[in-house]
Amino acid sequence: MKTVYDFHVNMPNGERKSLQEFEGKPLLIVNTASKCGFTPQFAGLQKLYDTYKDHGLEILGFPCSQFNNQEFAQIEKTTEFCQVNYGVTFPIFAKVEVNGPNADPLFKFLKEEKRGLLSPMIKWNFTKFLVDRNGQVIKRYAPTIEPRRIEADLAKLLS
Repeated sequence: MKTVYDFHVNMPNGERKSLQEFEGKPLLIVNTASKCGFTPQFAGLQKLYDTYKDHGLEILGFPCSQFNNQEFAQIEKTTEFCQVNYGVTFPIFAKVEVNGPNADPLFKFLKEEKRGLLSPMIKWNFTKFLVDRNGQVIKRYAPTIEPRRIEADLAKLLS
């Protein structure tokens, strides 16, 4: 059975990272954007990370410009923006596409595992996927779902 641990992703510096490094940890995987109406969710994501990282939670941010080009062209500006404006300390990876023929394989997998309400397509920035300790996608959250509303699901997963 395929899991998120079977995938490799790009770091901002171009290095490849195996998600197997996160094996045994619950994950919240999010497609992000720095210039979006949902961008303030970075604060909520960081709060979840601060609260639960010592219990194993990892939040993985994947910048994406597919929705109205709401991400900086240079990944360095993205990572700096996240750190300076929201104090983000969870990993931010290289920019990805989440839909279409050039969609990152990880996001193809996530969408296959948990479809959206009407289709598998990701509709906007800050779609979130909750992954259990075994690498299985257990829930998908719409961009409008604030990170604090995920906390109950996280608490169950971490107990």
